[in-house]
Amino acid sequence: MIDSGFNTDGLVLLAGILFIVGVLTTKFSSRLGVPSLVLFILVGMGMGTFIYFDNAQIAQMIGVLALVIILFEGGIQTKWSTLRPVILPSLSLATIGVLITSGVVAVAAKYILGFGWLEAILFGAIIGSTDAAAVFAVLKGQNIKPRLEATLEAESGSNDPMAVFLTVAMIEMITLPDANIYSLIGSFFVQMILGVLLGLIFGRLAVWSLNQINLDSSGLYPVFATAFALLTYGVTAMMNGSGLLAVYIAAIVIGNADIAYRHSIFRFSEGFAWMMQITMFVILGLLVFPSELFTIANVVNGIMLSMILMFVARPVAVFLSTIKMNFTRKELYFLSWAGLKGAVPIVLATFPLLAGVQGSAEMFHVVFFVVMISCLVQGSTITPLAEKFGLTGPKVSEPTHSLELISLGKADAEMLEYRMEDDAEIVGMTLLDIPFPSGTLVNAIIREDKLIPPTGNSMIKGGDFLYILAPRKHKKALTGLLQKKKSSTGEFERPYAN
Repeated sequence: MIDSGFNTDGLVLLAGILFIVGVLTTKFSSRLGVPSLVLFILVGMGMGTFIYFDNAQIAQMIGVLALVIILFEGGIQTKWSTLRPVILPSLSLATIGVLITSGVVAVAAKYILGFGWLEAILFGAIIGSTDAAAVFAVLKGQNIKPRLEATLEAESGSNDPMAVFLTVAMIEMITLPDANIYSLIGSFFVQMILGVLLGLIFGRLAVWSLNQINLDSSGLYPVFATAFALLTYGVTAMMNGSGLLAVYIAAIVIGNADIAYRHSIFRFSEGFAWMMQITMFVILGLLVFPSELFTIANVVNGIMLSMILMFVARPVAVFLSTIKMNFTRKELYFLSWAGLKGAVPIVLATFPLLAGVQGSAEMFHVVFFVVMISCLVQGSTITPLAEKFGLTGPKVSEPTHSLELISLGKADAEMLEYRMEDDAEIVGMTLLDIPFPSGTLVNAIIREDKLIPPTGNSMIKGGDFLYILAPRKHKKALTGLLQKKKSSTGEFERPYAN
């Protein structure tokens, strides 16, 4: 627990310092070539010199809550058009790939750590999955080819049920010798099915609610959306389904729907996810005492298991679980190297601690060490490796300007931000000639980081960011107009009337 010498004022001060350090850490991490989450963990370990914290249960609760927020943010940013072609390889990596990785690591743990077979399989299960928080953090803002990025993000967002199932099943097999393995397998499929179904249901319910409700403040819409993420996890978990999978699927549904205050929700979710990521990794860092982590045995064992994981287990799992799925050899090498470990293995390593499994303390420290090596070595070399293999795509520009309004309240209007594609039908037309729905007003055009004051003669170009104020009742029609592609005849249809 946290040292009782800390009072409320001290904790508030500590939180302020923590987030300031965390934000500054993200600023310098790119310059140092080190993933920010590694620095967050190091900050937590450094703070552990004057803050005593050893409550694994609180760390586990904070970790799960943070993962819900991070998965939600990652899901709403995922485009269905990019995700759809990689569903099969992602699911294969999230299930078969995790099984293979866990099995290979379990064999290594048996002989390196001297565990029994059940404890070794438990260790493999804990470390077998890729981590959504780590993958989303490292890939964000990079120009990795969309197919590879989508595969990794979908895998990391959907492999938690398999990792949790294997971990819980092994703990039950160890602590309850008469546990029925067949009932455990059945519970896994129940978790997966409930996770998918409830994720779809709550996702659609959230979309309907966001579009139907008329709140007094636009700032409440992001809070409302986040509340649905927490509700989705809570209800699904209470029904013995996979709450994390449900949150990720619900987020994909929400992110690909036409919802009110879309960009406000996205911005809020991104900031909130960063806050939870900082909190989670610092807390996990606090849970580890350097004097117990950096023993000769943990360092040697951690390095050996990390090498086996990175150069044997993960590559074997990737190559076997993606057979005949049209990946090139370089792409498979990249997918193998990009299987980052992070918060999920550390959080799962608290399960045997709380269950009192023999050797769980050693297991936790070795898992922590393996995660550190994975984040430090793999996380810092993903982008250079992608560039060397020619797996990077063109940079997609994002607006450096932002146009925001004070809450519109009951005005029943919304500000939309839209990036024009090169093949959009209105590209090359002037604002005066575009049949916008009634009451629509283009407030700003951002072109190559420059503000173009809109006039009737302003011509739309590919790559432009349009900021458009429109009545909500015309939002669907406006979106259809902006997304409409050029026809083969080159003639423009005028389905909208002012």
